[in-house]
Amino acid sequence: MAVRSIRIFGDPVLKSACAVISTIDAGTHALVRDLLDTVELPGRAGVAAPQIGVGVRAFSYNIDGDIGYILNPTLVEVRGEPEPIGEGCLSVPGLWHDTPRYPWAKAVGIDLEGNEVVLEGEGLLAQALQHETDHLDGKLYLDRLTPPTRREAMREVRESDWF
Repeated sequence: MAVRSIRIFGDPVLKSACAVISTIDAGTHALVRDLLDTVELPGRAGVAAPQIGVGVRAFSYNIDGDIGYILNPTLVEVRGEPEPIGEGCLSVPGLWHDTPRYPWAKAVGIDLEGNEVVLEGEGLLAQALQHETDHLDGKLYLDRLTPPTRREAMREVRESDWF
């Protein structure tokens, strides 16, 4: 349907826990189309519904050309020890910081037909699953940073031309 604009740090929708999708209707189908259109742009690994202003549990992903979506995802398993990995966010443009993330993750949800969807993997997929489910819980990657790095990131936010 449409590429939607991304909500930026400071927008309350980004800090609010999202509602479970209880009914799959025409609005849900339209949301999924918009999430898929929005994540297809170059340089995007994932887009969560709150990033386009919709407070429900859904996100799209674009990992190595594999594009898809998941509704009502829950991060059900992580493996390994958290490792710092370079991370940014469309909702915090221009910032890039090492963020502690598990090297492997698994999320479970449903598709538009109500069928179970299981996404699991390592590397960028594991990072995206953690990042996007954080969005659905009202968290930004900035919330995961170590205190000194978070202070630096918040200074960068205050000095940015978009804040």
